[in-house]
This record gives sequence, C-alpha cells and structure tokens, in this order.
Amino acid sequence: MVQSRPHGVALLGLDVGKKTIGLALSDPGQTLATPLQTIRRTKFTEDMESLKAVIAEYDIGGFILGYPVNMDGSEGPRAQSTRDFAIEMEAFLSSRTPQAEGSHIAVGDPSSQAPRDDNSKLWIALWDERLSTVSVEEFVDKFVQKRKTKVNAKPSGLIDKLAAQVILQSALNFME
Repeated sequence: MVQSRPHGVALLGLDVGKKTIGLALSDPGQTLATPLQTIRRTKFTEDMESLKAVIAEYDIGGFILGYPVNMDGSEGPRAQSTRDFAIEMEAFLSSRTPQAEGSHIAVGDPSSQAPRDDNSKLWIALWDERLSTVSVEEFVDKFVQKRKTKVNAKPSGLIDKLAAQVILQSALNFME
C-alpha cells in the first residue's frame, strides 16, 4: 500500500550501529536522499532526544531504518537489534510501551505498512541494507581518503551518514 506512507513530508533514513546512528534526509517529494549527520550513541534516551530535535527541525514524517539481514536473507543478531531499536524508537517517540506485537513497523517493503491505530503518527520501515556500508567504505577509500585533506571518514561520521543516504535512496527509488 503505497498510500499508507506519509506524503509531502521528509523521511529520515537511519543507519543504526552500536556506536553511531547515521542520518539521511529526503526532500518532501521523497525523491532524493541527502546525508545529514551522525549521532554518537550514548544512552538510548539521549539518542532519542537527538532524533526528536532532527524530527522537529526538518518536519520528519516517517523513518526508513537500514535492516542488516544476513546474505541469505535470514535475520541475525544485528537485524534483531535493529528491529528492537525500531520498536523502542516507536514507543519512545509516540510515548507508548514498547511491544513487538501490534507494532507499526513494516519490514522489507517501505511502501507497505502494518495495520495501525488512528492515534499513531509514526511510520517506520525496515529496509534491506545488505552491503550498503561496504559500498560506502569502498567509495570513501577510493575517492575521499586519497585526497590531500585526508578526511578521516570513520571518526568524522562520514561513512555512517553516507550509508544512511544509500539506504534511504534505495528505499525511495523502490517506492517511486
């Protein structure tokens, strides 16, 4: 159901890692993703407060989280961790108790949506991110770190926000 996703508002792409969360922003027409920033993870509530500030500043209408499934498509520990993060994020941002049952998180197809109650305003989709970070790291190794400025990509958060951009752009292309 493509109509179930929010239209006319920006979407936020997230590349959720253990130490950082890379963020990318779509335009309100949901055609182009741009790298935004990287959040250094501390406590979950502080991470969510940082996200709330981004949501308010850019009028975010939904979220696409990179879903790191295994190469065979199965869900490993990293994918389960991302799913748990999405459930907790939904609960925190909508001030509800987290529950896997009845959550409003679409998996795999960002144009689809799990059934939701009328009080929920969050739209969250998990998007297969296999090899997104690897492709970004290869790009950075080839084009960024060889420049005279020697940008240190990992500590600067460049890889994380570029990976979020790749994830979000891939989902946006799929939804066109």
